[in-house]
Amino acid sequence: MKPVKVGICGLGTVGGGTYNVLIRNADEIARRAGRPIIVEQVGARRDNPDCDITGVSRTHDIFEVARNPEIDVLVELIGGYDVAYQLVMEAIANGKHVVTANKALIAVHGNEIFRAAAEKGVMVAFEAAVAGGIPVIKSLREGLGANRIQWLAGIINGTGNFILSAMRDEGRSFEDVLAEAQALGYAEADPTFDVEGIDAAHKLTILASIAFGVPLQFDKAYTEGISRITAEDIEQADNLGYIIKHLGITRATAKGLELRVHPTLIPKERLLANVHGVKNAIEVMGDAVGPTLYYGAGAGAEPTASAVVADLLDVARDIATDHRYRVPYLAFAEINQHGDTLPILPMEEIETACYLRLQAVDRPGVLARVASILSEQGISIEAIIQKEATEGELVPIILLTHRARELHMNEAIRQLEALVDVAGSVVRIRVEDLDDNA
Repeated sequence: MKPVKVGICGLGTVGGGTYNVLIRNADEIARRAGRPIIVEQVGARRDNPDCDITGVSRTHDIFEVARNPEIDVLVELIGGYDVAYQLVMEAIANGKHVVTANKALIAVHGNEIFRAAAEKGVMVAFEAAVAGGIPVIKSLREGLGANRIQWLAGIINGTGNFILSAMRDEGRSFEDVLAEAQALGYAEADPTFDVEGIDAAHKLTILASIAFGVPLQFDKAYTEGISRITAEDIEQADNLGYIIKHLGITRATAKGLELRVHPTLIPKERLLANVHGVKNAIEVMGDAVGPTLYYGAGAGAEPTASAVVADLLDVARDIATDHRYRVPYLAFAEINQHGDTLPILPMEEIETACYLRLQAVDRPGVLARVASILSEQGISIEAIIQKEATEGELVPIILLTHRARELHMNEAIRQLEALVDVAGSVVRIRVEDLDDNA
């Protein structure tokens, strides 16, 4: 059998892991693919001390790999937007299949990439772009194909989950745990993409498109980070029977699709509430199957390489059977390109319950004014916690509301922050029940 020749671009953590898995498990992979999969060329600026690429063609020019007539499949593992986009489009133009772990690339440029690939009759596979080694994309595209997906919620950034887990378990501050995450290599020197939810929004955009058959629309995702979460919020959530997680949530409603990433209170007994540390987990609710949970390592060299190589196997099998890729990129044979039937809802139109924390002067009537403002916006209160304050101190007031439209909650918060007796900003964390029976 003629081997499938692969060019790997990027020899960092994931690129090195992919190379090592391909070499170490070559015999098993060949048996599964029906033909050998060999690394023909590596394009990388720097060496990886964990990889021995002796005997493999090496170039510093990644575009040389895209133009190499010997290469069947280009594996893009350089990350980022612009150069990766140019590389993938060059590979497609040269008739090469593409495997990528680049969630930012797919979320932002996926629509154009898939269109170009379809025109050239090549495949683009991206299982590793979401949740590392967890096969959630394949599950959504294939295993759950009989279902109408109702909602999907996930912990899809390990850095944020590590930070919130440590804050809860050890009572530490966000800044303290973030510094530890950076020291351990879980967070970058600039952690913005992780802690502000951008990384999770890239992944959620991809999952939502596959779950609901709409174009990739990253620019319409609502994104909110975890940097304002305090140890007090975590403690109060615990007192109320909840755990705070940084969730990506997409849900189909009669009005359209919710597409949002933000800190979320979820009941302690829920599946996602018990996912800790750097692990990822995605819960999917289908109308036929009910709730399913996909859990595992969301990052790392070999967990992510596991998904990259699985994509290579799919491509190799497809080449071996000499037919077009049988599973559409975003699961649906026909994508509603304009989102007419399922538009992405603006955040102001979404309804959630909320946890509110505010600092108020300890004097009679303050709580009544707070309740009055909420009532005027049609927001009812489920629970109140008011701590006693020593003389001269502000007293924290914790409120748990019933579900309300975001637009009304925004106005209530604006009015609360304008009260003379309320100091500083009101902390708002949305609440999701994630009922398995819903």
